[in-house]
Amino acid sequence: MASPSSLLPEENLSCSTCLGVFTGPVNLPCGHNFCGACVATRWDGDVQSRCPACAERSPAGRESRDDALTPEAAQRVGDAAVGPGEVFCHVCTGPKRKALKSCLECATSFCGAHLEPHHRAPGLRRHKLIRPEHDLEDRVCERHGRPLELFCKTDRTCVCELCTESDHRDHAVAPLEEEYGARKAELGETASELEGMILERRRRIEEIKLLVELGRENADREEASGAWFFTALKLSVDRYRAEHRERIREERESAEKRAEGLVGELEREIEKLADRSSELKRLSLAEDHLHLLRSFQSLNAPPPTRDWTTFELSRPSYAGTLRRALALLEEALKTKLLEAELRILQQHEVDLTLDPDTANPYLTLSEDGKQVYDGDVRKKVPDNPERFSKGACVFTKQSFSRGRFYFEVGVQGKSCWTLGVVRESINRKGDVILKPEYGCWTIWLRNGNEYQALSSPFVPLSLRAKPQKVGVFVDYDEGLVSFYDAESRVHIHSFTGCAFEEPLYPFLSPSLNDGGKNSAPLIISPVSQTH
Repeated sequence: MASPSSLLPEENLSCSTCLGVFTGPVNLPCGHNFCGACVATRWDGDVQSRCPACAERSPAGRESRDDALTPEAAQRVGDAAVGPGEVFCHVCTGPKRKALKSCLECATSFCGAHLEPHHRAPGLRRHKLIRPEHDLEDRVCERHGRPLELFCKTDRTCVCELCTESDHRDHAVAPLEEEYGARKAELGETASELEGMILERRRRIEEIKLLVELGRENADREEASGAWFFTALKLSVDRYRAEHRERIREERESAEKRAEGLVGELEREIEKLADRSSELKRLSLAEDHLHLLRSFQSLNAPPPTRDWTTFELSRPSYAGTLRRALALLEEALKTKLLEAELRILQQHEVDLTLDPDTANPYLTLSEDGKQVYDGDVRKKVPDNPERFSKGACVFTKQSFSRGRFYFEVGVQGKSCWTLGVVRESINRKGDVILKPEYGCWTIWLRNGNEYQALSSPFVPLSLRAKPQKVGVFVDYDEGLVSFYDAESRVHIHSFTGCAFEEPLYPFLSPSLNDGGKNSAPLIISPVSQTH
């Protein structure tokens, strides 16, 4: 703020709130003066509209009465230079002074000196004085030249008093201050709503960024698994190509060796026949009658040889060799594909711990919560609502309501067991019906070799080998539950198109002890990556 001249004491020109020269001064009924902005700011937090100096309440409520300072003080305040963006006095003919007030009736802004008549003359005292404004014409009715002090709610426009007697007669009108308060409240609500919308969108941005990050991680895992798969596939192709080449070489060498044997046999027979032919020629030239007759019987018959007239010699054929190699490669490809799939699924491994509060009283849990078996002895445990009272079952402490998860359970040495996932609201105090329509997606082993998927109806499962460790993968969002032989890397069964509407719990049942025949535990095992 500009500094006053030295004609009057400093305190006569200074606002006690901001300690600067008065700007838009107001005079309260108690006699104290303040900058208009200072007292307005103070009253924003004071619903009683009390004087900042003496705490006397203003009878005008939140509005102060605009009175003149002393003429000398007004002159001193008016001498302040006009700053950037401030309003200057329209009356000053010399250097323009800063305006203290704007009059809507006069459509003119006044400095402290030229404002003095509006505080002294009775006719001018009734004029509407406001804080200095640049565009006063916009605050005056173009038709009547009167201040725009009212708001027509019907036409939603600002009007003067005379407008309410003509074009806006019988319209709903309200003082600008009243409508200002209402609209300001609406703006506050809109601002709060916008802030809420902004926060919601920022949350969405974070969700999108998280999805992008998860997508990047999934892409990296998929790329790594793909690289592993194609490397393994190339090795398999090279291996079966080498085996195919070796098999052809062996068959060719075998055929060549057999042909060499036949040729040798034929050459030996030819040699024998040639010897016999030479002997016969010599005998036919002999003149000794007795010698010819004695040798005739032994030499006249051909020497013993194979009957080559019925022998059929075929060229080597390698038909089917490539087909057999491709069949073996196809089987290896399926194995590698399943192994790659399992490697991806194992990336979603979760750390599970069995919940003792859900375990049937006959079940025994290990201290680390990773093993469970039927101890064949009923324990004294609280019959809480979560506990299974009939089925030899137990939940894990962890549940899942979205996304993917994978876990493995060791089943070695058992003749009966049940594994899978079930919904939270499964019946725990009666018979447990293990079917999808009752919220259960499980498989089991019975009688040591009967594997079934517990769908409707049950589906027998043909397994080439007895699993020692079963992997369970769940995609909650896709409605998928799959089971694998985790060690042999064989797909066992999948439930598809499942409708999950509740949290899912991993479900284990070691089944009854059966006199010790099925006493081995089910073991939640850490995932060992396939190679």
